[in-house]
Amino acid sequence: MKLNVIKQRRLWWTISVVVILACAIAMAISFARFNAPLRPSLDFVGGTRLQLELDCSVPGNCDQPIDIAEVREVMNAQGLGNSSIQVVGQQKHTLSVRTKALDVEQRTQLQSALSKAIGRFDPQSIQIDTIGPTISQELLTSGLLALIVSFFGIIVYLSVRFQFDYALFAIVALFHDAFITAGVFAVLGLVAS
Repeated sequence: MKLNVIKQRRLWWTISVVVILACAIAMAISFARFNAPLRPSLDFVGGTRLQLELDCSVPGNCDQPIDIAEVREVMNAQGLGNSSIQVVGQQKHTLSVRTKALDVEQRTQLQSALSKAIGRFDPQSIQIDTIGPTISQELLTSGLLALIVSFFGIIVYLSVRFQFDYALFAIVALFHDAFITAGVFAVLGLVAS
């Protein structure tokens, strides 16, 4: 099968432009929702992650998997409706919640409210991680700086090895691919970490 790309370049340019516009729209919608073009992970915005596992030694505690709707109700009642909620594990008995930064009292209230609604959690398996805004800002700054330095390094290498024109177009192609990948993340609502 022969694919004549040059002969059908208008088709490929059109497809590329349509995909880029769709990605830009998805990132604009994501920006309105999360104040960022992609849904940022806890590492970039700061906050608290709780991982709680049901205590299966209590009779009847692990008969049913965790219901996300019940968890969402508890989170809304606690004023944490925008939190990310995942039920993980094969048996669906582990809950992972990512939310804004919580102090010790707020975490304790949330854990007790979730225990009342879902069942008792195993105290040995509770994991709590908190990342402050200073660390998250430092990670974001370091990541962006690494991206800029790598693009510059690619331009320098390709300019020395080939020509500056090729280096420039290689960076444009790389940016094109990275933009489309970011757009797919925005469309699917995946967390950028």
